Amino acid sequence: MLVHVLDTFASSDLIAHTFVVVSGDDGYIDDALAGAKHLADRVTVLHRGGATRHQSVLNGLEAMRGQVGDDDWVLVHDAARPGLSGELIDRLVKALHEDPVGGLLALPVVDTLKRSDGDARAAETVSRDHLWAAQTPQMFRYALLRRALQEANSVTDESSAVEALGLQPKLVEGSPRNFKVTLPHDVTLAELHLKGLA
Repeated sequence: MLVHVLDTFASSDLIAHTFVVVSGDDGYIDDALAGAKHLADRVTVLHRGGATRHQSVLNGLEAMRGQVGDDDWVLVHDAARPGLSGELIDRLVKALHEDPVGGLLALPVVDTLKRSDGDARAAETVSRDHLWAAQTPQMFRYALLRRALQEANSVTDESSAVEALGLQPKLVEGSPRNFKVTLPHDVTLAELHLKGLA
């Protein structure tokens, strides 16, 4: 999945370079990239991962500081979303390249939402009006994103940190194929997508 995502970024003319943030003791990245020599000059591995996504992204931003300018755009993507396509990257970058804040791929929520009572019983139905499910990449200028993550307490995505500054990131429609592989059955679905069978 990771190599597929890296190939997607490397094949985009809109992406200058890709940084992969992994834990300091990661034992998989070298094997994963061993057969991807074509990525050698397009990808830098940073062994700076933290205990949370928040800390990993911030560590990655600090590690790449000498190679990016404050106003350069940075896209943060979950490697666990192998459904990313060049078209989605194009859509995001074109929608945001002149935006004063930045934004993210997301999908309008179409399912009926239920709030649980904590005992797996529906306590109420939540209106889905104006609700979107966040995806990645999330795209912000380097200095803004770094400051937002430095000032945030605990966030689950970059957009939340930027929102905490009082800003409103733009929502750019993503794709159902850009789902996050989280549960065991997601792996099978991702394999079908990557093979073009779904």
